[in-house]
Amino acid sequence: MTMDGDAITLDGDLVISTIESVNWSAVADSTASAIDIGAVDRLDTAGAWAILKLQRRLTQAGRKPTITGATDLQTDLLATIENNMPDDGAPATPRVTVADRLESFGHSTVRGVGQAIAITGFLGQVVATIGYLVLHPRQVRWTAMFHHMQQVGLSAVPIVALMAFLIGVVLAFQGAAQLRQFGAEVFVVDLISISILRELGILLTAIIVAGRSGSAFTAAIGSMKMREEIDAMRTLGLDPVTILVVPRTMALIFMLPVLGVIANFSGLVGGALMSWFELGVSPGVFRIRFASNTDVWHFGVGMIKAPFFALIIGIIGCYEGMQVKGDAESLGRLTSLSVVLSIFLVITADALFSIFFAVVGV
Repeated sequence: MTMDGDAITLDGDLVISTIESVNWSAVADSTASAIDIGAVDRLDTAGAWAILKLQRRLTQAGRKPTITGATDLQTDLLATIENNMPDDGAPATPRVTVADRLESFGHSTVRGVGQAIAITGFLGQVVATIGYLVLHPRQVRWTAMFHHMQQVGLSAVPIVALMAFLIGVVLAFQGAAQLRQFGAEVFVVDLISISILRELGILLTAIIVAGRSGSAFTAAIGSMKMREEIDAMRTLGLDPVTILVVPRTMALIFMLPVLGVIANFSGLVGGALMSWFELGVSPGVFRIRFASNTDVWHFGVGMIKAPFFALIIGIIGCYEGMQVKGDAESLGRLTSLSVVLSIFLVITADALFSIFFAVVGV
């Protein structure tokens, strides 16, 4: 590269293997009005890009150099590269106004209402299908339902039992630290039994099942949707709700109460052991206090919630699976949404149940 009057002359080969050896910064302050490439023997995409970057740099500095001496092929290559080069200046970030925020909130609200209506319609379709299958039990997919009962129930017992055991331990430990100040250590039994039987046992079990089984439902049905297996079912005259959704939902409805009972037992065992070690409340005293001061309705309240939690998890997991499009990004996004939405609705339902039972005095 040489400077010749008002022109920058480039020569030799301007290809990807040689452009780094050219001292482009030497002409950064040049006042040249032309870039002569007539002596360039070979020019590839990288060389053309370097020439155009040099031209753009000089133009931004106040000069407007033209490219001269190019052959027809070189001219075509330069034009193609120039048409596809990004702009140097990043677009200014538009200022977000109050109207923009209100518009975004409105769009989010409309999407949320639309999704709520769609999920409600899907719930109605599933309930209607279950009602039809109750009247026609021969059409129930028993093998699929028992398979899913094993997957969502038996396979989840270890993690549910361990979780509930640790929750009982934590409740007893924290309760002991507070009740010891008032000499009311024995009331830790009431704290543990009511908290686990009425709320924490079934609630935390439902949260674990939502993260474990609800996401699995979305992933399995979504994968079938991506492979167009669900479309093939409809083509064959088979109802995907009957074959895919109902067995999974019924398996959850049957197995979540069972998991809730296991969680209650494990939580009470964990609380009893920690009460024994931390407060000296023997298992015998714990059992007597539990039997005399714990109403059976505390257990009943938790079990009443279980089928409703199971229905929420099953419906959300299967619905989001049905919404998967033909790409992996959609599958991952909706699987995450399924877990978040299931847990949110389970906690919301638990709060509504708590208010209801408080109003009726249970």
